[in-house]
Amino acid sequence: MNERITKGYSIALLATLLWSFTGILISYLNKNYSLPSLVLAFWRDLFVALGLGLVFLLVSRRRFAMPRAEWGFLILYGLVLAVFNSMWTFSVQFNGAAVATVLAFSSPAMTAILESLFLKTRLNRIEWVSIGISFIGTALVAGAFNPQVWQLNLPGITFGLLTGLFFAFYNLMGKRSANQSLDSWSVLFYSFGIATVFLFGFNLLFDGLQAKPLLGELLWLGNSVPGWLILFFLGVGPTVGGFGLYTLSMHYLPATTSNLIATLEPALTAIWAYFILSEVLTGEQLLGGGLILAGVVLLRWNEGKSE
Repeated sequence: MNERITKGYSIALLATLLWSFTGILISYLNKNYSLPSLVLAFWRDLFVALGLGLVFLLVSRRRFAMPRAEWGFLILYGLVLAVFNSMWTFSVQFNGAAVATVLAFSSPAMTAILESLFLKTRLNRIEWVSIGISFIGTALVAGAFNPQVWQLNLPGITFGLLTGLFFAFYNLMGKRSANQSLDSWSVLFYSFGIATVFLFGFNLLFDGLQAKPLLGELLWLGNSVPGWLILFFLGVGPTVGGFGLYTLSMHYLPATTSNLIATLEPALTAIWAYFILSEVLTGEQLLGGGLILAGVVLLRWNEGKSE
């Protein structure tokens, strides 16, 4: 029994470690290759879909099957994912990897609110307290209490909050697919594949609005082999590897325990960002990050009590 739990913790920690490099790699590509955010988001999602598709072809072709009635849901799921990945990439560009990752963790509080609004669930006192703590922390991390920050980094605040909001929508749709007993890997494959199509359209639209040559930046990395390798690893490593190991960990641990381990991601990202990208969080941002994580832990603890 102890060996099983130890194995579950090890797998969940490795998944979280992989996830924690997502913001780092996005920021590195932005800073060192000036890779446009929407182009980056497109290739990342494409590599995820291609990687999963290749695995399905080799070992599990049955996962390509999907009920016809679910295609409308999957298209909406892919659209939400495409917007989320766009906002997330822009947030890393404007805020840096550490701050963007912390802001994204406002999503559990937003998810609870969305569930209350759309699914008519009733929030208890613990949930309201955790939501309040999380939003105070989000404001501290974003610097929302400082009027100058609104002038200097309004895009960063906006993209950071939208990242949390659309990740909350993504979580709700994930719960819906789980309730329908849809295979999680199949949903992951189709949602990223459909998101890739939407991101292709986003790039077309963005280029058109800026009067640029259509899709002229899609091959931005050109013949830079290191750049393409980093971009490929971003899709296949932190995303597919992270999701895969996280899902596997729940075969050995309760879902709540795996969720709590995943809350280490912002702290790990902040450490990597300091050593790799020389990003440093201010005291106010560290306090805010601590409050956000405290709110998430409180929500997870409350979920564990109700299981």
